[in-house]
Amino acid sequence: MKKNIVDLISPEMESEINLALKEMTFSKNFRSATAEEWFIFLADYQDPKTQGAAGKVIIHYDLQGNKDIFINTTIIFDDPKLFQPRLDSLIYAICDELVNRLVGYANTLLSVHAGDNSYQAEYVRS
Repeated sequence: MKKNIVDLISPEMESEINLALKEMTFSKNFRSATAEEWFIFLADYQDPKTQGAAGKVIIHYDLQGNKDIFINTTIIFDDPKLFQPRLDSLIYAICDELVNRLVGYANTLLSVHAGDNSYQAEYVRS
């Protein structure tokens, strides 16, 4: 039988994703009763003005009920190098990992701001 599997991510991009996820760190900047702000540090990317964090994650908890709780998460990347369309797979992988690590597996509404790589998504736990 012929193998009909096509790799959608090049080996070079897969290597870049693995390295970025391995070396990614984050630190909490602010916390209130309903929100958290985290700075994202990536090895090859940084804010060009401050030379600091490549971006930030803002997690806002909507805890008005206990049945259908959604956590609103916004990820903002400040390094314009991450706006390049060829890095869309890297952005998706980083954001997916950030949601898994910082928010967990709760129902999440995600908004990503990364120039041409911006997108919105829902993480819904079945």
